Amino acid sequence: MTKRLGLIGIGNMGLPMGLRLIEQGYGLTIFDIREDAVRPLVARGARAANSPADVASEVQTVLVSLPTPDVVQEVALGPNGIVNGSAVKVYVDLSTTGPQVAELVANGFVEKGVSTLDAPVSGGVLGAEKGTLTVMVSGPMSVFEGIKPVLEVIGKNVIHVGERPGLAQIMKLVNNLLNATALAASSEAFVLGVKAGLDPEIMLKVINGSTGRNSATEDKFPRSILPRTFDWGFKTDLIYKDLKLCLEQAERLGVSMWVGNAVRQLWAYAVSQGGGPRDFTTIIQYIESWAGVEVGKSR
Repeated sequence: MTKRLGLIGIGNMGLPMGLRLIEQGYGLTIFDIREDAVRPLVARGARAANSPADVASEVQTVLVSLPTPDVVQEVALGPNGIVNGSAVKVYVDLSTTGPQVAELVANGFVEKGVSTLDAPVSGGVLGAEKGTLTVMVSGPMSVFEGIKPVLEVIGKNVIHVGERPGLAQIMKLVNNLLNATALAASSEAFVLGVKAGLDPEIMLKVINGSTGRNSATEDKFPRSILPRTFDWGFKTDLIYKDLKLCLEQAERLGVSMWVGNAVRQLWAYAVSQGGGPRDFTTIIQYIESWAGVEVGKSR
């Protein structure tokens, strides 16, 4: 695997992943539509390209970390997209796009002889900074084995879930459905407890030593909710996007999602109230406002 890579999308996740790759000796050619986004990596030796096609004309392996399916499709297959690069041989999508876009992009690269991997990540900004992300990958096993050393720079758990394009995207959507559900249900439970007179810090100790513990109570509540910092690093509109993609896929497959639909509705409400750009841990604030209490550390 070449020590020179392309990286497109220098956002909350792309930046720390790029920094880790540079620290491990990889040279980067990068692109983002925001000039200020690329500066930290340029300062560390990365070269800023003029377009995705420009990136893909310099390097054989291009990684993308982008916010929405339509952006991924444009960056991959648009007029100035990666598909028009002259050097690219491997395309790795670290975004959460859903299986339909993953399949569309994979098909779009076939005639160019470019191999594609879906490689969505889980673990948030902190995981990207520490290199402890879980990376779920689908695509040809031979291509996966070649890119695995790169993915192990950003991820602690790098798992191949299948060869068919889109399987890793399904895996990520399933994971984020559970992620969102745990946060929503835990938020309701803590608001109920505080309304009844319980100390939320004591609740946390009991729950995390009992059968109710989950990713929200073990991580998000102690780090971002009880301190009232709401800084987990994942925006409300992005979790809503993932829930929407998940429920659309369930409908295509004829799978009933009673709980999933309720969870999506809660985040749809948050987005409708202007909460899209806010951290997704702020979902508890809507439930607090309805109950007239606040879940926070004792002063």
